[in-house]
Amino acid sequence: MEEVVVLIVGAGPAGLATAACLSQLSIPYVIVERESCSASLWRNRAYDRLKLHLAKEFCELPHMSYPLDAPTYIPKNQFVKYLDDYIERFNIQPKYLTVVESSTYDNDGKFWSVMVRDMTRCVVVNYMAKFLVVASGENSAVNIPMFRGQETFPGVAIHSSSYKSGGSYSGRNVLVIGSGNSGMEIAYDLATHGANTSLVIRSPIHVMTKELIWLGMTLAHHLPLNIVDHLLVMMADFVFGNLSKHGIMRPKKGPLVLKLETGRSAVIDVGTVGLIKKGTIKVQGRVTKIKGKTIEFQGGNEASFDAIVFATGYKSTATMWLKNCESMLNSDGLPNKKFPNHWKGENGLYCAGLARMGLACIAMDAKNIANDIKSNLDSMSMSG
Repeated sequence: MEEVVVLIVGAGPAGLATAACLSQLSIPYVIVERESCSASLWRNRAYDRLKLHLAKEFCELPHMSYPLDAPTYIPKNQFVKYLDDYIERFNIQPKYLTVVESSTYDNDGKFWSVMVRDMTRCVVVNYMAKFLVVASGENSAVNIPMFRGQETFPGVAIHSSSYKSGGSYSGRNVLVIGSGNSGMEIAYDLATHGANTSLVIRSPIHVMTKELIWLGMTLAHHLPLNIVDHLLVMMADFVFGNLSKHGIMRPKKGPLVLKLETGRSAVIDVGTVGLIKKGTIKVQGRVTKIKGKTIEFQGGNEASFDAIVFATGYKSTATMWLKNCESMLNSDGLPNKKFPNHWKGENGLYCAGLARMGLACIAMDAKNIANDIKSNLDSMSMSG
């Protein structure tokens, strides 16, 4: 049994940011991570051409800027290098291959009892933590929907987290299911590598350019969100024209309000829209049935495919191991409270990086959590 002041679960950007903020306040912590490395999603489960979709000033972790020569939109490998430098700068030492099995709050002792399995030493360790930070991510498990007849599909079917590049799909018929940023970018990558690409767009989306999103986030500091949204939608219309005739419908709520209320991001176009307009990428409605290689779509269309890429997102797994968390997380493992009050539960429980608001929000979460723990410790020492 080990006593710790703060236990952080997860060594992705949120866990690392929280660790750095605690270090700055000289608060001791232990950080555990189930994978064999930090930020495994970025290192192992992201496609090659991925870049951060927001300008670098919105994507810094606390207390460390990007190098001066870093591009405005950071590529995947440079972001991983930034995280490695961050770990070194703040001397963060995650305990890798350490899986949390259960976590409960002890009302009598006023601590979190956290059972973890150290896979390298094959031992179970029980941590007693005054404070527990859930930083295990919104993206800890892949989400693949099931369609009627899916088991009959004989081709390759992968989640977007396993997709690297379109090179091996040249000349093949590929269906991308999901039209968020990953789905749209993977469809573009496939098409530019010579795959016959179709894209399922199941729900309304906002399509923006990087420049429009940068403008929107900058204006949001000075103007009400609904006014900024109105401007963004008008400008997107000017840039892209009416996309409804190409199968892309727009949500009723504006892009920034939608992000704030639901966590759903606008799609930042990398060239996909141009290929849809040309007919290079075909847009399909919802999948209704799979019969071998033939896939049927809403409205009666059907086509034959060699491969399916599920760009259908992820889900949080926090509620599988964390008990007594109802004050903070819902049954999907996401915060009950709306941003910006989502990060704090009861009894010294916190979450970082679960608000579906990206890296800018992770930095805010980490600072809030560290400052709150500091003020709790200060009041404990005064009353003790």
